[in-house]
Amino acid sequence: MTSDAVLERLNHLHPKLIDLSLDRVVALLERLGNPHHDLPPVVHVAGTNGKGSVIAFMRAILEAAGLRVHVYTSPHLIRFHERIRVAGQLIAEEELRALLEECEAANGDNQVTFFEITTAAAFLAFSRTPADVVLLETGLGGRLDATNVINEPALTVLTPISMDHESFLGHTIGEIVEEKMGILKPGVPCVCAKLPRGLRGAAGSLGISKGMQEQCREMGISLIMEGEQWGCHTVGEEMIYKVDTFQMRLPQPGLAGAHQVRNAAQAVAAVEVLQRRLNLTIPEGAFGLGMKTVDWPGRLERLKPGALSRILPDEWELWVDGGHNPSAAKALAGQIRHWRDKPLYLVLGMMAGKDTDGFLKNLKGRSRVLRCVTIPGEDHALPAETLAELANAQLLEAETASSVAEALTSLTASQPGPARILICGSLYLAGQVLAANG
Repeated sequence: MTSDAVLERLNHLHPKLIDLSLDRVVALLERLGNPHHDLPPVVHVAGTNGKGSVIAFMRAILEAAGLRVHVYTSPHLIRFHERIRVAGQLIAEEELRALLEECEAANGDNQVTFFEITTAAAFLAFSRTPADVVLLETGLGGRLDATNVINEPALTVLTPISMDHESFLGHTIGEIVEEKMGILKPGVPCVCAKLPRGLRGAAGSLGISKGMQEQCREMGISLIMEGEQWGCHTVGEEMIYKVDTFQMRLPQPGLAGAHQVRNAAQAVAAVEVLQRRLNLTIPEGAFGLGMKTVDWPGRLERLKPGALSRILPDEWELWVDGGHNPSAAKALAGQIRHWRDKPLYLVLGMMAGKDTDGFLKNLKGRSRVLRCVTIPGEDHALPAETLAELANAQLLEAETASSVAEALTSLTASQPGPARILICGSLYLAGQVLAANG
């Protein structure tokens, strides 16, 4: 029996993939002995974009300081094991299988979502191995997310928030901000990013309304806000992190894209608050080393030589990014505008229910030529034909392809080069691309 076989069984314990509630996971955790009450100090992270990147930077800094770090993120790119990192290492196959079976047995015939029961497994793993810190990412939302059973985190973090998952979180930015803020706890500071410029008017200049700020004050929650308590900019090959009158000069982040500078700065701010809260020793050199050693695949990543990249002629480049909403596309466009030495072509695959028009509008003008694919093996993938129709309606030159490999072959045969090809639109597609490339 492999962990994949157990995961397949767990996927059928609830008729819905997403059913936001805390009741089921609380009941399961009680049957497991409440492992979430016996964790190292927790940093709880919510937001729409950048959660995983901020956690990756935090992990890199903390581990550069010699600390042991548990990490829980989702979704995975290639294998489920990527979601659970125990004291710095991806969870081992035997341990994962045993934990999943333990959770399955404790759950019995009760309904529970896949995310809820696998979150319980992560808590079990973290409770049984010593570490200094747990970095915990919400799955979707915050208030009713299965991770929001942590009543006394050491710190909360809100990364940039924008419109996404409206059918679950609300149809206005204010509603979505309120859901994400559901992870905030009395007396626990929160390191907050601003909302994107176009959305601030609906929820205050910093993305949090005056009413919400007053509620935080009443709960004793200190909001460490981007633009007020912390910020950053770049000069040459350096990132300048600023807090109050102090500044720290750091190497540019090891993840591509201008948006990663902001994510890196938020991670630095969070680690600074955390070290004061927990009386940790984080040498300044650990911050610089963390910028260099950070690892977070599938986020504006140039593919290494492999089965897919070898389809391209010499001097062509193949990139992949897992962003899937308009804000992520806007961040992509910010990087793409610096790519002026070669033409850019897109390979696009997206899930149904996403704001495809909003995604495409942010990339319009950066590339006119694209190939649309249906993400294989995903029940809710948007058909390539539908995606191409939406793209052509925006005056993009879109054609369909039966696979990513066929899309690459088509582009290299029909378009002038050398060029860059960017595969984007979905983290699920990014994971498949990384696996196919080897």
